[in-house]
Amino acid sequence: RRGLTSIALVAAWCALWGDISVANVASGIVVALAVQLSGLGTGGVGRIRLVPLAKLVGLVSLDLVRSTAGVAYEILTPTDRSEESIVEVELPNEARRHLLLLVLAITLTPGTAVVDADPDRGLLYLHLLHHERVDEICSHVSRLAALSCAALPVGGDR
Repeated sequence: RRGLTSIALVAAWCALWGDISVANVASGIVVALAVQLSGLGTGGVGRIRLVPLAKLVGLVSLDLVRSTAGVAYEILTPTDRSEESIVEVELPNEARRHLLLLVLAITLTPGTAVVDADPDRGLLYLHLLHHERVDEICSHVSRLAALSCAALPVGGDR
């Protein structure tokens, strides 16, 4: 595992410099060894979990397609069926550490936008295009929060 981590660190180092050269690989090895020997990070904390991350990316991608089609339909039809509102959604305590990721995932999809966030209280204020979907949106935000915590665990997340 340390070997793979070292290889990944050297590759990232070379990518940052934009060139694979003897000097970049050698300095990347030094940096990788320094990081590995320093004990930065702890086992299991901060580790990316690929299956929940893939589920999160898939869910956000599906949201993007669905909501884009819904907003396009709303724009192209002559009748206005929207009932806009701003609602407050409370995040679980562990999801507060993923606030930026959640804000981006929610705002990325058309029809819903984060207009404000209170990280201390774990609240998001969302603008909804269709207020009748408020319960569905709240449960969806909870699902996004759970997936983000599972995919990107931070110290204290279980």
